[in-house]
Amino acid sequence: MHMGAENMAKKAAKRKNTRKNTGNRKNGGRNGLWIIFAGCCIALALALAFAAMLQKPLRRHFSYPMEYETEVLSACEKYDLDPCLVFAVIRTESFFTPDAVSGAGAQGLMQIMPETGEWIAWRQGKEYDESRIFEPDYNIDLGCWLLSFLLEKYNGDVELAAAAYNAGHGAVNRWLDDPKYYDGKNLTIPYEETENYVKKVKDAYEKYQFLRESEHEAGRE
Repeated sequence: MHMGAENMAKKAAKRKNTRKNTGNRKNGGRNGLWIIFAGCCIALALALAFAAMLQKPLRRHFSYPMEYETEVLSACEKYDLDPCLVFAVIRTESFFTPDAVSGAGAQGLMQIMPETGEWIAWRQGKEYDESRIFEPDYNIDLGCWLLSFLLEKYNGDVELAAAAYNAGHGAVNRWLDDPKYYDGKNLTIPYEETENYVKKVKDAYEKYQFLRESEHEAGRE
């Protein structure tokens, strides 16, 4: 009898432990599901926050900055330019580096060649001040005058103006006069560097337009 009672007690304890272990496994499974669910919720919240951020005016977006905005807006008002286009040109030319100097000798934010700066100043009826070429306001003023001149010359065609900003309007004029490059509607740019430059400017221009429109939309909310 004593041995039978002892065996029954052991079996009861074993069943209890089995139920306890099963419960622990179930609880562990439920905890794991909660952890996965919480992780998904956090990931979704981060994704929504990131999407919302993209819709906000990213005025200092690391890829598409809008530095020197005061100088850009002032020059754009003076020369009747779209700030988005000027930002796109600066981004492509120097990525907003005021002391940038190219291998060819172009200088400053909008990469003005010394002879081009002299020509612009002459057309403006001013003396060219080489000592100021790295000053943002002076460099941007020269670059914006040139961009305005090119847009007027090519009837507002951004692609032609950008190509001329990079390769010179003399080169673009030659291409336009050559049926090998221009069929009356489309221009085939023979310089790979200029072709890539134009694409970069156009892509950046579209991005800046989107960002500034988002900024305006946010301001109206």
